[in-house]
Parts: sequence; structure tokens; C-alpha cells
Amino acid sequence: MGDKAILTEVLEASNLTEAYVDLTAKQLIKEIRHVGDDFSVRYSNLDDRNELGEPSDQISPDQEKTFTVDEAVEALGFGRFQLKLSILTGMAWMADAMEMMLLSLISPALACQWQISSVQQALVTTCVFSGMMLSSTFWGKICDRFGRRKGLTFSTLVACVMGVLSGMSPHFYVLLFFRGLTGFGIGGVPQSVTLYAEFLPTAQRAKCVVLIESFWAIGAVFEALLAYFVMESFGWRALMFLSSLPLGIFAVASFWLPESARFDMASGHPERALETLQAAARMNRVQLPTGRLVSSTKAGSDSRGDIGNLLSPDLRKTTLLLWCIWAITAFSYYGMVLFTTVLFQSHDECHGGLFSNGTALEVCQPLTRSDYFDLLSTTLAEFPGLIITVLIIEWFGRKKTMALEYAIFAVFTFMLYFCLDRFTVTVLIFVARAFISGAFQCAYVYTPEVYPTTLRAVGLGTCSAMARIGAIVTPFVAQVASEQSLSLPIGIYGVAAVFGLIASLSLPIETKGRQMMMRFSLVTAICVNFSTDLQISLLKKTDGTQ
Repeated sequence: MGDKAILTEVLEASNLTEAYVDLTAKQLIKEIRHVGDDFSVRYSNLDDRNELGEPSDQISPDQEKTFTVDEAVEALGFGRFQLKLSILTGMAWMADAMEMMLLSLISPALACQWQISSVQQALVTTCVFSGMMLSSTFWGKICDRFGRRKGLTFSTLVACVMGVLSGMSPHFYVLLFFRGLTGFGIGGVPQSVTLYAEFLPTAQRAKCVVLIESFWAIGAVFEALLAYFVMESFGWRALMFLSSLPLGIFAVASFWLPESARFDMASGHPERALETLQAAARMNRVQLPTGRLVSSTKAGSDSRGDIGNLLSPDLRKTTLLLWCIWAITAFSYYGMVLFTTVLFQSHDECHGGLFSNGTALEVCQPLTRSDYFDLLSTTLAEFPGLIITVLIIEWFGRKKTMALEYAIFAVFTFMLYFCLDRFTVTVLIFVARAFISGAFQCAYVYTPEVYPTTLRAVGLGTCSAMARIGAIVTPFVAQVASEQSLSLPIGIYGVAAVFGLIASLSLPIETKGRQMMMRFSLVTAICVNFSTDLQISLLKKTDGTQ
């Protein structure tokens, strides 16, 4: 019975219980002995090979050399290939930013066009983010099942077409319908970060992912400039048409995007992954490691894109905290973007308004060139936010950087409570927006790093969906609650940032300097390693008995 108990534990740890459940202890020992001299031990989720002939300490020096995608990416470094990828994926990010910035610019014009209320203005933003929320996980699963490139191409194409149709809307509720479908397409754009991060070496990954966010800043600034020159002369419809063009340009340019080598390996196509890595090596003028490219996960798609695995014991706390962080960050970031327009439209001189006639907003009060200029000024805050994040993210780490930026955002948001002139209000918004933008970039760096390849896109997709929930709620705070008191949104956004700070510090994993995982569970790997060693030990021990 002792032998049976020990061997049962070994088999359970090795996932072999079902195969040998009906055998006695003697039969089990006999099975092990019949393996022969050329026995093979299979490791599950361990090292970077699907099958090893011997334990790592007994591998023959003449055995064929192998290398993994991680090792290949590290050998590639950062060169022309990554620069090309930066520009291509950055175009998607720029187009996304233009569509998001558009939301804060067209609301006053729509109020004048159709005499809509503040609640209806909020619905324009809500419909876009509802579409994004519904599609984020959808596009994540598409990218995990069929590839990052295909998912990005189709999502941006949908967003472009629906954006153009939005500009042709004859009625407000038709506009809401097409804006919702535009949001459905935009929900796939964050997958560009997944594709980009999977080709970056560990040392440069955080800085490069943050730097690609500079395209977001460029897009937001370009949209503000576009509104400055287009709105007064050609109206909001022309602005919508022009804002949709970058999405179409990226959809065409995406045919030059490489497919993720990690995805090809995880889906059982190592030859495709090798071709991509060889092309990248030629472009960067470097050599890949010698040997055969091997995967660290078994080929197949059974476990890819499985949302349930995000809540497995070793990922549950991380996933739940990330969902909170993404929701809070989007709520605060987009809220500050929308609230800036409200403040500049208000009649409260203490909060940036131009006239001291109370806080009520007129139904039709279009933005002036002065307003567009001030909006452009606050949008420029994206750049210092990026620079600061790049400088400190590898020093403090991802968690502490997010926490610090939440803290500074909260402080400068609470300072808006005081009675201040418009210039001071603009400066406070500038600083607050810079740091909440930086916190958003940290979340985009941390999330792809903390999840394994098989869950990376769907993990980012679910986080993006949670961000949309925050963005869906925020217009009713920034645009509707502000009708009652401008101090109410200020307090809500400040408190939300404090909760974001706590959630950031509570994350169980710091990904600074960590390689992107091809494996799903390190605990599983350790357990299987132990059980395999135990099997070998038992084999040797029983070789001279019975």
C-alpha cells in the first residue's frame, strides 16, 4: 500500500492518474521498468521544449541545440524591424486617439445642430464606449484564434467605415447607432500593443511601449488642430470624415504588418514563426541563435483565448485588480478630457469660465477658437506625461510608477476646488492630464507583460472592456453632474484616483525585467519537474527489487 500511495501521488502530479488508475503497485513498477534503456520523460509547461529526452542535468553535449521565441527576440534587439513596427502600430494608436478626442469636440456642435440636452450629449460618448466594451473581448478572442494582424485589420476597417457613415447621419439617433458601431471597431485597436510588445526585448520593452503611446498624443493634438481649422468653416461632419481617414490608412498598411511569432508558435506553426524571425533578423542585420526553434507550450488552440483561465488561482488577484485599474484609469482620463470642455464652456470664472453668470450651460454654446486653443494646450500634456513615464518606469517599476502618477493626478484634481483664473485652471488640468495619461501607459505596459502568450490578447481585451465601463459612466459625471455643481465631478475624479493608487500597490506581480511568458503556470511547471524527478528516482530504486 505504501508503494501504491507514493506512485499514485507521482501519477497525479504528472497528470497520469487516469491512464494507470486500475493498475496495482507491482504492475505500475513493471510498466516503468518496461520503458527500457531509451526512456523518454515528457515535461509539461517546463523550460522551453515540449519534449526532453533526459533531465536537464543529463543532456548530452551533442544533443541538437534549440532556442525559443524569447531568446530570438532578445537576440534581435531593437532595430529597423522594430522601428517599422513602431510606425505601423503607432498609426493605429494615432487613429484611435483622434476618434476619442473627437468626442469632446463635437458635443457642443451637436447641441446646436439638434438642440440636444446634456444627457443626450453624454449618450454620444456612452454609445462609442459601449461598442468598444462589447467588442474588446471579441477582438481579443479573434486575435488569439486567428492572429493579431487579421484582428487589427478587420477592426480598423469596421471603425473607418462606420466613422464615415456617422458623418452622414440625418438624425441624432442614427448618429448614435453609427457611433456605437464605430466604437465596436475601435475596440480592437489596443491589440496593436499586444503585437508590438511581443517583438520587443526585455530591456527595451517598457520604454518602447510607452514611446509608441506618443502616437496617441500626436493623434490627440492633431485632432485638436484639425478642429481649430475645420469646425468653424466646414462643421462637425467634415471633422468626422477627416477623423476616420487614418483608420482606413492603417487598414491598408496592416498588410505589411508581421504576424506575431509567439502566436504562430502557440498555434502550432513554428515554420511561420521562424520565417518572421528570420526576416526580422535580416532587417536588423543580426543573427538568430543557432539550433531549432521550439515552443514552450504544446501546439493547439484548446487553451488559447479561454477567458476562464484569467481567473485561475495564480492569476485571479492580478486580473481583478487590473480590471479595477483599467476602469478607474479610463474613467479618470476620459472624464478629464470631457470635463475640460465643460469647464471652458461654463459661466463660472472660478473654474475657467469666461462669464460670471453662474454655472449653468446654455443648450447651444459652440466652442470658440480660444476654446480650441486652450483644449490644444491641455492636450499637449500627453507628451510630458509620456516622457516622465519613460524616465521612471524602469527605475520605480510598473506598480510604483502607476501609483505615483495616480497620486499626482489626485492632488492636482482636488486643487480645482479652489477659485482660480482660467490660466491657472488650464495649468492644473495640464498637469493632471499628463499624469493620468502616464498611468494609462503604465497599464498598457504591465498588462501584456503579466499574462502568458495563450492569454495575452484576451487578457488585454477584457481589461480594455473594463476600461470601457469606466468610460461609459464618465460622461454622466463630467457632462451631466456638472450641471448641478462643477465641484461634484472634481471630487469624484479625485477619489477615484486614490482607489487606483491603492489597487496599483496591491498588484501581486512586478513585471519589471521579466520575460514575457510562454507558459501558463510556473507552479504547474515546478510540480511537474518535482514529480518527474521522483519518477526517475523510483525507477532507479526499484531496478534491483521485486
